[in-house]
Amino acid sequence: MSQGGATAARVGDQVKITHVAFEGDKLVLEINGGLKSGKKWYDHIEVGMGGAGRPVGNGDYAASTGTSIEINFHKPMENVTSADVKKILLPLMDFDLRSAAKLYSETLSPEMQKAIAEKRVTEGMDRDQVKLTLGNPIRKYRETKDGEDLEDWIYGQPPGKVTFITFKGNKVVKVKDQYAGLGSETAPRTVVP
Repeated sequence: MSQGGATAARVGDQVKITHVAFEGDKLVLEINGGLKSGKKWYDHIEVGMGGAGRPVGNGDYAASTGTSIEINFHKPMENVTSADVKKILLPLMDFDLRSAAKLYSETLSPEMQKAIAEKRVTEGMDRDQVKLTLGNPIRKYRETKDGEDLEDWIYGQPPGKVTFITFKGNKVVKVKDQYAGLGSETAPRTVVP
């Protein structure tokens, strides 16, 4: 959704309808505050004497981050329901509340969606898919082994299951679960700051 070349919202962004107006045979929806920039003509004027001036406006304004959508019915809007308006706007807006992560996961293969739903990391996943599956790691370690840069993401802490996910580049090349008892530690590696 854009206005005059500037983006008012991107796919997955949550938007808010901030004003609804009925104008004859048109329905006008203001999205995220509409096209108002907040700037006034007097924000560009200074008043003063002897070379010292002060702006007339308080300068407390921000550029527009919204837009307006106009639906022209070309006839009186009798019996138009909110469901009708949602149906008209469906190519532009999804009225089902879903997170950006949910929208992203819907673009993945069924096998990848199943692994993420089961909280199971598989070889071939990228970093975003691992974060979607398990969240952020507790620790990260990097090492160079046989001339290759590897990075381990570690999930879990002793006592219990500790999962090591090894990346080569941006792809998972190895997943290893290890169970550790009290006082156990894993092999130390170089800590990533």
